[in-house]
Amino acid sequence: MTGFPLDNTFEPPRWLRSRHFQTILPSLMWRGARVRRRAMPMIAASEELLLECGDGVTLQAFHSSPMKRGREPGKRMAVLLHGWEGSTDSTYVMSLGQTLFAAGFEVVRLNLRDHGATHHLNRDLFHSCRLPEVVGAVQALARRFNGMPIVLGGFSLGGNFMLRVAAHAEARHLPIERVVAVCPVLDPAVTMRTLEIGFPLYHSYFVRKWTRSLAKKQMAWPDHYDFEELLRVRNLREMTRLLVASHTEYPSVDEYLTGYAITGDRLTTLAAPANVFVALDDPIIEAQDLPRLARVRGLTITTTAHGGHCGFIENLGDSSWMDKKVLQLVAEP
Repeated sequence: MTGFPLDNTFEPPRWLRSRHFQTILPSLMWRGARVRRRAMPMIAASEELLLECGDGVTLQAFHSSPMKRGREPGKRMAVLLHGWEGSTDSTYVMSLGQTLFAAGFEVVRLNLRDHGATHHLNRDLFHSCRLPEVVGAVQALARRFNGMPIVLGGFSLGGNFMLRVAAHAEARHLPIERVVAVCPVLDPAVTMRTLEIGFPLYHSYFVRKWTRSLAKKQMAWPDHYDFEELLRVRNLREMTRLLVASHTEYPSVDEYLTGYAITGDRLTTLAAPANVFVALDDPIIEAQDLPRLARVRGLTITTTAHGGHCGFIENLGDSSWMDKKVLQLVAEP
């Protein structure tokens, strides 16, 4: 369908193949509880880091070192980034983080601005074009860990950010070894349309999550924000329009969405090998946009027939096919 290699090793049982089941299952509390139990070694070893990212911006991360569990320190670091309105506690981040931690990586789970419990850290509001501060976070980690080789991993919007980090001009000065992006946002304008015309549950889910986040931001900065009008809106496009008009330098929604697209020539400056994984049945990311990515040496795009959006669930246990796939990729430099 897209002209890219199809990985047939992900073959969930027929009853588990629904793209909506694959997408929604990771968000269910009982699965999250299972994954969290498996991730307890990583969680027990976690230490909060407040990273100075330039221009007065502070981002929160959690670092787990094998040393905290009586093992040798890791020789490589995995920096993992969640999707929009996710956090360091998102199920897919915890699952992959534990898998890499068990394999001996230093694991850092990074929160984007205004994600997790970080609305108080920075006055200005999050938006998806705030790339320099994520680059700054990776730079801060590289300094803290004395140039240790870094694997960047991201899911959905986090995958989009990590690919943009690796394509940023400063990336050539960073010890980035590889980037893995799972179901990254490709063209945000297309994703917006897909959410508008697709299964309505996803649109309402993001409206609800974003509304809660904005309410937390207002509580953290009551003298700076009044989202009374915005909090009444129940439409992603209109919410985005109001955000762009009041809290960004972009003159229109279209220019804002283009600002964080990774289609076209955006990835031609990748400073490290990158692997992109997209399920052909993803109900949020259109796999048909994959050919619009630049054909760059070192960029490998893999598709699967099933998996939904950041799902890739093989069974009702506490791991995913993607955990194993990423581990295979990064097991050896």
